[in-house]
Amino acid sequence: MGAQPRREESLGRILDTPRGGPTILRIVLGTQLRRLREERGISREAAGDAIRGSHAKISRLELGRVGCKERDIADLLTLYEVWDEQEREEYLELARQAGSPGWWQKYNDVMSPWFDRLLGLEEAASMIRTYEVQFVPGLLQTRDYAREVIRLGHPRDDGRRSERRIELRMERQAILDKPHAPRLWAVMDEAALRRPLGSREVMRAQLEHLIEAAQRPNITLQIAPFSMGGLAAAGGPVTILRFLEPDLPDIVYLEQLTSSLYLEKRDEVEGYLVVMDRLCAMAEPPAGTVAFLEKLLSEF
Repeated sequence: MGAQPRREESLGRILDTPRGGPTILRIVLGTQLRRLREERGISREAAGDAIRGSHAKISRLELGRVGCKERDIADLLTLYEVWDEQEREEYLELARQAGSPGWWQKYNDVMSPWFDRLLGLEEAASMIRTYEVQFVPGLLQTRDYAREVIRLGHPRDDGRRSERRIELRMERQAILDKPHAPRLWAVMDEAALRRPLGSREVMRAQLEHLIEAAQRPNITLQIAPFSMGGLAAAGGPVTILRFLEPDLPDIVYLEQLTSSLYLEKRDEVEGYLVVMDRLCAMAEPPAGTVAFLEKLLSEF
């Protein structure tokens, strides 16, 4: 029973936090329900029976992969012997908020099925660390640069679908301007900055945008120059998201051409944290980023 005040405190905090979007609320709800089930020594199979579902449904719920009806949450709370009305109401309110659509749902027609989870995690993150090899990170792209990237990735799109994808990317960037904005720490390969996309004007505007971004208090930019030689990031982009909520582990996001992978197991995440730390240590220090970009700008 000693853990109960901590759980109530955690629920109250996540409901009040400005970073509590539906994606992160589902994860928190699932984490708390798993803790209750394990404290009571109840199997996933028995929990599934209580909500007329399977153990696989309980597993998805506890991982925050799916929402859940209030009736199912109420039945689980009864099974887990949670009788306090205020505590039950906190869980039910968490379920209601977790079931609300995110702002990105209006872009479902052009959004990859795995991408909505990343948007929700970005909304809730306190820090986003990313390494990019081929392009400027999406959170820092100008509209015209994004248009060129989207044309490469979606060559069969018509003009309307391309513009919808661009609008999604621009709206996604708004998290960096919010009062409780996450800290963005991005390492960009020099190749991504030298590879021309679109016209000379597009590249110049993108570099100018990065120079401005590098001077913002919540953004740290580093360049991995050619002189670094081989890198330890296995040649692909990596994003690591960190959260204020103590129950939430760091999450690694790996994106491929037609799919993505989310890593949450501690040993996997720690491996990527080591790689990211090594990249940051080897890259040009943040204090030199503006000068590096200004020199590059003079060459376009």
